[in-house]
Amino acid sequence: MKVHIYDEARDIGVALARRIVAELEAANAAGRAYLLGCPGGRSPMPVYEALAEQLSARAVDCSRLVIAMMDEYLLSGTGGALSTPPASAHYSCRGFGEREIVGRINAVLPEALRVRRENFWMPDVADPSAYDRRIEQAGGIDLFLLASGSGDGHIAFNPPGSPRDSGSRVVALAEQTRRDNLGTFPEFRSIEEVPAHGLTIGVGSIARLSKAVAMILWGKGKREAFARISHAGAYDAAWPATIAVECRHAELHADRAASGA
Repeated sequence: MKVHIYDEARDIGVALARRIVAELEAANAAGRAYLLGCPGGRSPMPVYEALAEQLSARAVDCSRLVIAMMDEYLLSGTGGALSTPPASAHYSCRGFGEREIVGRINAVLPEALRVRRENFWMPDVADPSAYDRRIEQAGGIDLFLLASGSGDGHIAFNPPGSPRDSGSRVVALAEQTRRDNLGTFPEFRSIEEVPAHGLTIGVGSIARLSKAVAMILWGKGKREAFARISHAGAYDAAWPATIAVECRHAELHADRAASGA
């Protein structure tokens, strides 16, 4: 696994955004779609910000860009039925993707070059496994941006103990994952407000369906994640984000604060 260390988080964003733009242009030249796997939350934000800045400086056709989100919270209803929150909810992963990824990109591009509505993908609570089939039928994810939970190493909403071959599914969120998300979504006032279930792409799905991955770690809070992932020789179910080391063309992108350098 290649490890890249940067001075600060912004530098990670600039480097990965340049890569995404270059690969997107190559896909456009070949007349094919470009699938970008995207987590929500703080870790990938420098990439999304830098991507918008670069597209603002030089417009690139994003009409074939597919944004494939990783997960979504689920709300418990009558009789225990689970449903996705409205996109307007402050913690909605759909809302995050629409605002912080697609919204940023489309805001700086002319209409003809914007990400199309049908190219924003989310797993479906009614048939989670269909997400894996959809990605596979599209040829796989060209680059999957990944992030690790700081407290328990969750990746997407896959909790510790997740099977190596797990596919997209509904999961009960680990307590530490819910606590980590108190920081990601500060409008949560207590852990009781954080949903207890989630819809997630699987650990096995990430490894099987990605052509390349980039794990993003920045800030002192990610030092344990950096140590766990950078020293892993194989998937460790106790820290699910270690699946990155078993992915094709895997890279770890960290700042000095996370790496301790």
